[in-house]
Amino acid sequence: MEKTLTVVFDGSVFRPAEPVDLVPNTSCVIRILSQTSPRRTSEDAWDVLDQMTGTVDGPEDWSAEHDHYLYRTPKRHEVPEG
Repeated sequence: MEKTLTVVFDGSVFRPAEPVDLVPNTSCVIRILSQTSPRRTSEDAWDVLDQMTGTVDGPEDWSAEHDHYLYRTPKRHEVPEG
C-alpha cells in the first residue's frame, strides 16, 4: 500500500496535516521530501541551456577556440597582440 501524506515535524514527531486512514500502531516507512526543495520540471535540455545563455563570462574567442580552453591544445587562430 502506498499513501501520500502531508506532515509537520514538531521537533520530536511527525504530525499528519489531515486525518490518516491507518490502523493504530501500524509500522510504516516514511520518505521525506521537503516542500521547499526544488521540484523537477518538464523542461528539456534546450530550455535549460536557453536560460543559461549569457550567464557565463569567458574570452571572446571561446567558441572558436574551445579545444584550447577545455583541453589546453594550441590555439588554431592566434590573434596578434596590440
